[in-house]
Amino acid sequence: MARILAEKLSPILGQPVIVENRLGAGGLVGAKYVAEQAEPDGHTIMMYASAFTVSTLLSPGVLDPKELQAVATVATIPTVMITPPGKYKTVQDFVAAAKAEPGKIVCSDAGIGSATHMAFERFRFAAGFEALNVHTKGPGEALTEVISGRADCYFALVFQAQKMREAGKVGALVLSGPKRSALMSDLPTTEEAGYANSAYNFWVGALVAAKTPRPLVERLHKEITALVESPEVSAQIKKLGADPLPMSIAEFEAMINKELKENAELIKKAGIKAN
Repeated sequence: MARILAEKLSPILGQPVIVENRLGAGGLVGAKYVAEQAEPDGHTIMMYASAFTVSTLLSPGVLDPKELQAVATVATIPTVMITPPGKYKTVQDFVAAAKAEPGKIVCSDAGIGSATHMAFERFRFAAGFEALNVHTKGPGEALTEVISGRADCYFALVFQAQKMREAGKVGALVLSGPKRSALMSDLPTTEEAGYANSAYNFWVGALVAAKTPRPLVERLHKEITALVESPEVSAQIKKLGADPLPMSIAEFEAMINKELKENAELIKKAGIKAN
């Protein structure tokens, strides 16, 4: 998504826009660079995901969320609960099985604090069951655990699970996110399935250093949001298995603050600790 925006922003801003990967610590390496080392002049933008409201809590003292200013949301990426094929007909069947044998259901995820992990924890507490949570080294390994039958569930990214589902290698029960996915429109969301406060919004958005002048923040917001709402970029985002998620700066800030509060409670409740 960063590359899609970079290509389109360059002619709009009249200068090259370069994508530079600074990976590590759930995005904190890149975020810390943008917040503390880059000039707060709007020329260095952090493309972050909902991990922003998790990593900063799991590693307190590394980066204060207030060091970054929300600019613009880009997309939401739904996750889908996949299971071994034919094992469960509905999500209600899965929950009933989990409640019948507390702690025996095994669920994999792509790593501690990942969107796949947080989606599972939110759903688990909302549905009221216990399970054995296995943290793997990434999406591929987590998916393999389900395909092999070693895990009973995994909240996979929809675009990663789609082909496996079509090939009959996994079953798909329910979506975690604010709305249904165009790639699996036949599946309900966890909230539609009757589990209140169960959705995890895996978003992608742009942020800059907190000291960036407001007019620059508003200019970047205007240009990025216009691109997200444009037919061409919207179509490109959908091809990635995501859904465009434009909102105002105030709405983005409110969403971040709400998530920081809710995720702090979830992390404490689930006893999640950074790896």
